[in-house]
Amino acid sequence: QVQLVESGGGLVQAGGSLRLSCAASGRAFSVYVMGWFRQAPGKEREFVAAISRNGRDTYYSRSVKDRFTISRDNAKNTMYLQMNSLKPEDTAVYICTAKPLYYSDDASEYDFWGQGTQVTVSS
Repeated sequence: QVQLVESGGGLVQAGGSLRLSCAASGRAFSVYVMGWFRQAPGKEREFVAAISRNGRDTYYSRSVKDRFTISRDNAKNTMYLQMNSLKPEDTAVYICTAKPLYYSDDASEYDFWGQGTQVTVSS
């Protein structure tokens, strides 16, 4: 079993920035594709971004592309999400997740989930 722990959420004004971190333990970090989903009150869970095992390939939803950057440091067993130009519509719980081998934007295909970190963007 792998454990995923998010950090870095908080309250920012529109146009500001945050960097989220996801620390993994329990299994070899480099085995997994890593990703971020988010969920706002009353809405379905939404794919945000994912990154391949070696960090070479990244994937983003249209709503965050060119504003968010996903990265990973396999030596530290940690994944990051740099969020710039934040908008009120980005307000949600951001959840770290992992799956073996290949990229997917389908939440049901991910095996491991963190508990999430709250991001709130004020107008």
